Formats: sequence, C-alpha cells, structure tokens
Amino acid sequence: MPASASAADFEEHRGRMFGIAYRMLGSAHEAEDTVQDAYLRWSAADRGDVEHPGAWLAKTVTRLCLTRLTSARARREEYVGPWLPEPVLTSDGTLGPLDSAERRDSVSMALLVLLEQLTPMERAVYVLREAFAYGHGEIAELLDLTEANCRQLYRRAAQRVAAPRPRFRADPSRWQGLVETFMAAARDGDVARLESLLSADVRYVADGGGVVNAARRPIVGRDKVARFLRGALGKYTAGLPVAHAEVNGMPALVFGGAAVLVVEFEEGPDGGDALVGGMRAVVNPRKLEFVLRQLSHPGRLPGQGW
Repeated sequence: MPASASAADFEEHRGRMFGIAYRMLGSAHEAEDTVQDAYLRWSAADRGDVEHPGAWLAKTVTRLCLTRLTSARARREEYVGPWLPEPVLTSDGTLGPLDSAERRDSVSMALLVLLEQLTPMERAVYVLREAFAYGHGEIAELLDLTEANCRQLYRRAAQRVAAPRPRFRADPSRWQGLVETFMAAARDGDVARLESLLSADVRYVADGGGVVNAARRPIVGRDKVARFLRGALGKYTAGLPVAHAEVNGMPALVFGGAAVLVVEFEEGPDGGDALVGGMRAVVNPRKLEFVLRQLSHPGRLPGQGW
C-alpha cells in the first residue's frame, strides 16, 4: 500500500482513536501520545494482516490505553489533592459529536471521575459500549475476550459507576447568560446573590496537583461555596481575561491561562430557575496545556501542527 494511502487511512480514524484514548485515560496529552504510538505500530504493520483499518486501529489504541492505565493508577494514588480529567474544548468536535444529553454525559468530568473506580478492562468495555456503541461481539474481538465475558464486565462496570445525577438541560444558547449572572455575583462579592444561584448541596472541587495553591478537599454547601468563591475569585482571577467555552460538554469559564472552571447546572426546586449544582476547577498548569493550545489554534486536529 502506498505511504500516502496508509497515512490517509490513519487520518480517517484519528478522531475516533483520540476519543477512545481520552475517555480511557482522562488525559488529553496522554491520549495524543497514545495515538502517536498507534501510528508507529500502524506504519510498521503488514497491511496484508489488516482487513479492516478502523477495527485494527481501535484495537491497537485500546490495548495501548490498557497498558498506560496500569501505571496511571499508581501515579494517581500519589496525586496531591483531588484528581480531575484534563479539560478539553468540545464545541469543535474534538471528542466527536455531542448532539444529545447522553453524548455530553459521556465526556463530562463527573463521569470520567467515576470511571476511575473501574478496572482497566471494565473501563475499556464500558467506554466502547457506552460512548461508541460497539456491540458486545465487536468488543470481544477488540479485547480478545469472549462475548459472555464482555457482557459480564459491562454489567459490573455499569453497577459500579453510578450515573451522575441529571443536571439542568439548558440549551447551549442559554449557557452564557446563566454563567454571566453567576460570575457577576461572584466578582461583585455579593454573597447573598451568589447563594441564591447555588443549590443547597453545591460542590466545588479543584485540581491543583500540588503545583498551584488550590483547595485540597471538596467544598460542599451553599454558604461555604459562596464565601469561598467571593474570596478566591477576587484574589486569584482579578485582572485576568475571562472567556466562555464549552468544556467536556459543559459550560465553562477560562481565566486567562491560569484556570478552567466547569459549571454544572441543575433544575431549581419545583422546576424553578437553574441553579449551580457543581463546579470543577482545573488550575494545574500541566493539565491546561491542551485546552490552551485548542484556544490558540481553533480547528486543529489533536496532535497535528500545534
């Protein structure tokens, strides 16, 4: 096969490979490295042994992720403070189409954190089934398992991963207005107004990785979160430009190159106005590298020509 045709086959499946790797690893830079490793194996493979390039590449990427997850578990056990996935802009299709609530949930930080509870093989089966709609027979071929074993692994994973509680399903066109109202109250230091915008059990989680000063434990409750935000936003984000973005399928704020704050809305009591039910802040500089590159180079494919 000519080199150009081989490269074209690979590029055709790059997006899906990155999507699988990111959901498996929760890390954009590791997903890029995995896709690059897959390319090296693709370049060296005997094309006579490759009947379906897409299946071959999906299997290769999944296997590489399983190997990486083994070492990642040890690193995350030593991680300082809460661990969150690396944020990824999703409005440009980097993680595939997110045209339904279910697809948005498949890349949400809430779900990716829950997937950390699974064994590597459970995670592989769950991701391939839930996010990419592979059949159990297809998954069995990709992972060299029996179909019965795949079904068992999927059932176990689904039981262990409690689905994130349903959030307010606002149309994306409303996100900016909701977030701006929230930010105005926070930056004005209006605690009473802030509290009125937060759910009673609102939860704030920050990932600084021990590199940047951040809350080492989740902050829970309307009063505590409101008072924390009044102080933190004034102290750490004053003077920074703020941009609205869609990150991991959710509305988010990007504070210069210093922080990404993902905001999760939920329906208010008795169907009232939307309230902020959760916030996840990523301030670890290493974890912001990919999303900042996305912002600097819109429209580029992961790992290409940054």
